[in-house]
Amino acid sequence: MKAQAVIRLNFSSEKQLKVVLEALKPETRTPPTHRSKVQIMSEGNSLTLNFEATDTSALRAAINSYLRLTGTVIDVAKFIEESL
Repeated sequence: MKAQAVIRLNFSSEKQLKVVLEALKPETRTPPTHRSKVQIMSEGNSLTLNFEATDTSALRAAINSYLRLTGTVIDVAKFIEESL
């Protein structure tokens, strides 16, 4: 792997973190391509995403995918909480 990035996301609550963590876990087990891989870890209210990729294009694509998925999960969770 040639390109790497680490992103740490802080959440307002541990509950919100757990929802995002559970949504991302399946994605890390079966990556859609062999060009990149991601490891996720949580500590307190923080989620750390460790990206490794064969090139910068694959790195950018992986980062965008995970951040987009994270944003979608947060939006859906907020919508469900507001609907209850």
